[in-house]
Amino acid sequence: MTKKIFITRPLPKEVLIAAGLLGEVTVRENTSAMNESEMIDSLVNYDVVLPTLGDIYSEKIFASCNKINAKLLANFGVGFNHIDVKVANEHGVKVSNTPGAVTDATADIAMALMLMCCRRTSEGERIVRANKWEGWHPTQMLGFHISNKRVGIVGMGNIGQAIAKRCHFGFGMQVGYFSRSAKNLSFPVKRYDSLTELASSSDILVVSVPGGSATHHLINKDIFSSMQPHAYFVNIARGDVVNERDLIDALKLNQIAGAGLDVYEHEPKVPEDLIAMENVVLLPHLGTASLEVRTGMGLMAVQNIKSFIEGNEPPNLV
Repeated sequence: MTKKIFITRPLPKEVLIAAGLLGEVTVRENTSAMNESEMIDSLVNYDVVLPTLGDIYSEKIFASCNKINAKLLANFGVGFNHIDVKVANEHGVKVSNTPGAVTDATADIAMALMLMCCRRTSEGERIVRANKWEGWHPTQMLGFHISNKRVGIVGMGNIGQAIAKRCHFGFGMQVGYFSRSAKNLSFPVKRYDSLTELASSSDILVVSVPGGSATHHLINKDIFSSMQPHAYFVNIARGDVVNERDLIDALKLNQIAGAGLDVYEHEPKVPEDLIAMENVVLLPHLGTASLEVRTGMGLMAVQNIKSFIEGNEPPNLV
């Protein structure tokens, strides 16, 4: 029997072609997150759903379905904190994700944010575009040199390790990290038992942990108050890992020198306080935004679907 597959956002052409070989595919053309009725409909009327960030399959959504026909949520993305996996499993719905494909691209964005906020590149570009640049001089827009500085990485999974590698080999930085378990890397790193100790010892603090209840507001006023006034904060993880109000307060009080953000606590809403600050770099969740990477993610999700349809366990089951 032909399987009905629902894809919640437009995906690269190569991904849609591959998905089309597996069954009857319906693609939702809207690029925004689904509302509750759309999510309920997807669980009731399709065999497989390929959702992504913002499609919040909560306990409420599952409880609102009279009958759930879907058997797999093949998530597009490595993070799956928008899906209540436990409740999904209780309703006979498996969940998969797309790890690995996102690692290098996300690490690259972390490095971009480090350079952008420390070297004031966004601020400089705004000056040029506004025709306010009056010419070079020796004390113009002096930023923070990142070579040979100390970087603290919160979360040392695949992405954290990729960031550490770039920092060490690319910029000669001293790498410290905070993680649930010790990591055996091929270059020098220092593990900290305390997150506040890591924060106080770092010139740049980068967050690279999964989202979810275990890391909700992991970065808060205690962490920001531990950082040095010259230090910078970078987040490429999930927005709700950071207490955004505490970050704003830390910036206003000059507890930290600046921040580079690719994710936000209430995406796509970005607080006006952050938008108004010249020492904050704001990106629209670009972590995996390259055609090559997004195609790879999509094909990995399709492979999970293919394995499931063939009666096998998806290779990236969570």
